[in-house]
Amino acid sequence: MFNNFLSFTFTDGKGEVAALSAACLWAVASVVYGIVGQRIPPLHLNLIKAIVAIILLLFTILITGEFLPTFAPLPLSLLLLSGAVGIGLGDTAFLAAINYLGARRVLLIGTLAPPMTAIAATILLQERLNFSAWCGILLTILGVAWVVTERVPDTSNSSTTHLWRGIGCGLLAAITNATGIVISRVAFTASDISPLWAALLRLIAGALIILVLLWFSQHRHRTFSDPYWRSQRVILASCFAAFCGTYLGIWLQQTAIKFTPAGIASTLIQTSPLFVIPIAIYIGEKVSSRAMAGAIVAIAGIGVLFYFK
Repeated sequence: MFNNFLSFTFTDGKGEVAALSAACLWAVASVVYGIVGQRIPPLHLNLIKAIVAIILLLFTILITGEFLPTFAPLPLSLLLLSGAVGIGLGDTAFLAAINYLGARRVLLIGTLAPPMTAIAATILLQERLNFSAWCGILLTILGVAWVVTERVPDTSNSSTTHLWRGIGCGLLAAITNATGIVISRVAFTASDISPLWAALLRLIAGALIILVLLWFSQHRHRTFSDPYWRSQRVILASCFAAFCGTYLGIWLQQTAIKFTPAGIASTLIQTSPLFVIPIAIYIGEKVSSRAMAGAIVAIAGIGVLFYFK
């Protein structure tokens, strides 16, 4: 029985473990991005983390010897499109939404991504999830939503204009997140490309889109009067967050999408708020019983996704 458990954990559950690991790393990165995002404009921050992650992925390819594979035109195009949509547009919108609304509200809007992903994957990929899987998705989303909707002091700009801009950016981030995951899943089903190369291709496409957006942008960080490049701590913090959330996070995300149905992968990746709880406890913040109860509900949903999918 123990051997069967190990076999399940490390083979059948490979995608789920990768998704949860990505969520954990993204939680760490989000805490850092929430701080440095007040000093670095969203487009610049997204470009920094993309470039850092690209360099690290290239270095990893050199070490592993996983050199240029043969790409079929369709999977290559799909992965580039996925990166342009999910990273170039989606991550920029996510970082902008955090500046407008704060992390908790944006994470709440982000819980729309898993059901959108699951529905799109059902239509486009014929990925039929059973009743237990849908229950697991619902439980996980409810648990995460219960955590992030807890009342906390509002430190974000709450003006009507910024509120609607934040909601718009948050919805755009959720939609592009779901779209990017489904497109990546289509690419994986059409080829045997490795998650490492998939992450690199998506990041390159995302970085190119960010450069185009910077080129056409009319706003020259008017609200960021302190040049961020003068602060070594800000740059180092950004690089650390890029290592955790972009380099490792996207690599693990692509691993999850390759080995797990898109709806389940998206749901588990959206559990980042649960991993923020131990971080908050570590830095001395008080965690309410409501947050703990929400975490328990979400963990129950994760359990359903693991064992009854």
